[in-house]
Amino acid sequence: MLWCRARFPWSRDAVFRFFSDARNLEQIPPPWLQFKVLTEDPIQMQVGALIDYRLKIRGVPLKWRTVITQWQPPKKFEDSQLRGPYRQWIHEHAFIDEGGSTLMQDKIRYKVLGGAPVHWLLVKRDLLRIFRYRSHVLGEMFPKS
Repeated sequence: MLWCRARFPWSRDAVFRFFSDARNLEQIPPPWLQFKVLTEDPIQMQVGALIDYRLKIRGVPLKWRTVITQWQPPKKFEDSQLRGPYRQWIHEHAFIDEGGSTLMQDKIRYKVLGGAPVHWLLVKRDLLRIFRYRSHVLGEMFPKS
């Protein structure tokens, strides 16, 4: 499991709107992932919405499909992998109103192919690197006032 948190000096509605727009996903991952949303616009976010991506992990091209499994604007949404590089991937995005600012919490439950050695030697390190990069980019995109 992986937990990440970020604070934004905006309303929960504004932060939720940004993160629930699948097109914005292309702005925040590291360039080495070559992340691209393949699903055509408009993407109607709701339970059951399917989103297809293309990316590279360690130089290996992959396609990834997720489904929105929970949709509770502006409090949270969850996506689950239907096809992709993990045995299981469930990503919950929660948005907590802190009176003029918003705390976003990511909770990612995942299982990898190859078990514990692959997890500790490759996947955990990659995920931490990706989310650190995302945090850096978000800090530049949305500086605290």
